[in-house]
Formats: sequence, C-alpha cells, structure tokens
Amino acid sequence: MSQVQTRRYFGTDGIRGRVGGPNMNPDLALRLGYAAGRVLARQPAAHGRPMVLIGKDTRISGYMLESALEAGLAAAGVDVLLAGPMPTPGVAYLTRALRLSAGIVISASHNPYPDNGIKFFSAQGFKLPDDTEAQIEEALEQELACVASEALGKARRLDDASGRYIEFCKSSFPTTCDLTGLHIVVDAAHGAAYQIAPKVFAELGAQVTAIGVDPDGLNINYEIGATHVSTLAAAVQDHGAHLGIALDGDADRLIMVDHKGQVYDGDQLLYAVVRDRHEQQPVAGVVGTLMTNFGFEKAMLELGIPFERANVGDRYVLERLLERNWLFGGENSGHILCLDRHTTGDGIIAALQVLAAMRRRNCHLNELFRGIRLLPQVLINVGMPEGGSWQQHSGLQTAYQAVQHTLEGRGRALIRASGTEPILRLMVEADDESLARQCAQQLADSLE
Repeated sequence: MSQVQTRRYFGTDGIRGRVGGPNMNPDLALRLGYAAGRVLARQPAAHGRPMVLIGKDTRISGYMLESALEAGLAAAGVDVLLAGPMPTPGVAYLTRALRLSAGIVISASHNPYPDNGIKFFSAQGFKLPDDTEAQIEEALEQELACVASEALGKARRLDDASGRYIEFCKSSFPTTCDLTGLHIVVDAAHGAAYQIAPKVFAELGAQVTAIGVDPDGLNINYEIGATHVSTLAAAVQDHGAHLGIALDGDADRLIMVDHKGQVYDGDQLLYAVVRDRHEQQPVAGVVGTLMTNFGFEKAMLELGIPFERANVGDRYVLERLLERNWLFGGENSGHILCLDRHTTGDGIIAALQVLAAMRRRNCHLNELFRGIRLLPQVLINVGMPEGGSWQQHSGLQTAYQAVQHTLEGRGRALIRASGTEPILRLMVEADDESLARQCAQQLADSLE
C-alpha cells in the first residue's frame, strides 16, 4: 500500500485529474500509452504480439486522450482495438474474452465532464496489480521513442463491442426468468452505457423508459445518474414505473429506486443479492468497507454470514475478496462485486442480480430490504489538532474509547483524516439518531 501512496501518477483507480492539468493532458496520455506498451510488450501475448482494447465514456476529452493513447501504444509496437463508448466493466469483460494483453478505460467515473481518467485492466479482467502499475510509472520517466516501422502497432475499431457486452450482461440473468411485465426507468447518466443499458433490460422483456441517454460531451453525470438519484426518482413516479435503475458515467455503480421513489444504496442492494444467493447456496463471506453501514453488518450476522471491512475503494474490496476466496462485496456508493458473474463491479449486472432476486420471490423491489435496517449516521468535520498526530491526541482517544463502550452492540464510530483537506471526519452510526449525534459531538468536543 505504501508503494501506491508514493506514486506520482497512479492512485487507487488509475490516473485521474482535470483535463489540461499535469495529470491529464495529451502529452501525458501519449507517454502513458508508450510506457504501458513497453511494459506489456515484455509479457507473453495470445495473439503473437501485444494487443490492447481502449474504451471510453462520453466526455468530450475522450477523443483527444484516445488518440494520444493509441499513438503511444502503436509507437511501442502494440496493436489497438477501439471500442468507442463502453462501460468500464465492459472493457474488463472484452479484454478477458478476446484474450488481449490489457484493457484501457478513459473515464473519470462519476466526476463532472472537465475531469477525466485512465485506468487499466489486466488480461484476466482485473485491475492491474500494483507492481505492473509501478513498472508503467517507471517507464513514464524514460524518453519517448518509437519502434522500427515494420514493428509499429496497428489500430482498428471493434464494431461488435456493444453487442458482445450486451449478451454477456444478459447471460448473468437466470435463463428461467425474464423481465416481462416490469416497467423500468433506466438512467445512464449521459455516460458510457447510454446505448447499452436500455437494450439489456428491454431484450430481457422489460418495458424500458430511458433517461440520461443523450450525451453531448459536456452533460455526463450532470444532475442525473447514480450521484443525482432525485432525477430518477421523479421519473419513476412520473411514468408510473415499477422501479428505476441509476448508473454513473462509466456504469460501474448502481443505485435503485422503487415505485414510490424510495432510494436504495449499495449496502441495501448488496444485502438483497447476498441474501438471495445465500438461500440457494451458503455464502462464505462478504466484504464491505470502512463506510459500510453498521446495519449491513448486523444483517450479515443475522444471516450467519462472515463480514469483513476493507479500506474505502472497490479495489481494496476486490483484494480482500480474492484473499478470502469469497464472491460478494461492495460499497454503499453502489460498487457491487459479484465475482461469480464478473471480475469487477458492474452496475448493469448488479441490477440484474437484484431483479433476479425479485423474480424468484415474486415481490416488489421494496420487499427485498425487509431484513436490513440502515442505522442513522452523523458526520462532523473538525479541524486537524495542532502540534501532533490525531492518533496521539489523548483527549480524542479517551473520548473514542468511551464512545465505543457506549455504542457496543448498537453502532460504531469511525475517525478518518480527509485526503483533500486538513480536517478530521468524525462519523458515528447508532440505532438511535439522537445517540449517534450525542456520540459524534462527544468526539468533536474532545478536540476543543
């Protein structure tokens, strides 16, 4: 983990930044393509020479970054397949299915259009290992060059990319079920799944009303999608639909709403999937994050399913799942991993697993969550204590111990330093909101 923290470019989910800034510009993309190509060229290739797939979301900057990456890869002797707009999990699937050397996604996920990012998938469809990313960073510092003309990479468009991925998504849904009779509003956030997501649910029999499917390069995630669910909730009620599905810009997150406009987050959706699977075959364990609601942890305990927390980030959830040889995990933000269906978080596939649970129970969406009650959460931000580390602040540590004792069996407290501001985030969950507020204030007061 310390290796990732000391890197100049790569974070927990590839490289991301404001377009035109030092971490996201055509020069960097060109050099990154060349550096990645040099690293990939050292590995065995199923096609005799390295071949990489590039997919992107709908940001206007995607054209520029795609061209620069393609040029850099070609200069390193790597062939390129261009998928066009494609969800992040779609790139992961196609990379594995086509036996490619790697997959590259140009996307900043749920961020607004001025941002963009570049992330990689391995030949197996997983995010690149730390050591491979470190090798790419090292190669980035070397001079840009070019292989001999006869060894240059070629580029071509993968015309059936969308169709292949649509069929893969549909294959994750039970063949004994369909969606006939369901009216679903699908919100693609004007992002990578704008053409794909509506087709998946329609081809399984649903009546689909699609919103967020008119990208113009500038409107991705703008007041729509998984980070602005009120738009979907209103559309579901306006159209009299049974439920709504919200994705984010690269379609790896899922949030859902029922016919009344009630919103269900990643913790609740993961619970519905896990309980359904557990009824078919015992689930070995589930991984959440430090931010997973304590109500989810209690629900797993009641089901007799082991539960562990990883650091915030679906990358860390995946690492823990692979370590434990477990299949299910996720984040409350909507990243849901079902490793019996895909190698990465996939908003469309996660939605299909929730819908499969509905069909098996022959129930409405809101009935899937009767076994879980999310605890009220109170968050207080305070300035970092002066003159030392907050971990060594005796008053805070004493208050934390007292709060933990008060909350035993009823909730939990979490202290996190912000990664972007000089503040501490004091989060308390409890089965009673007034108790949560009291404990959070107790922590904050200890720092005065």
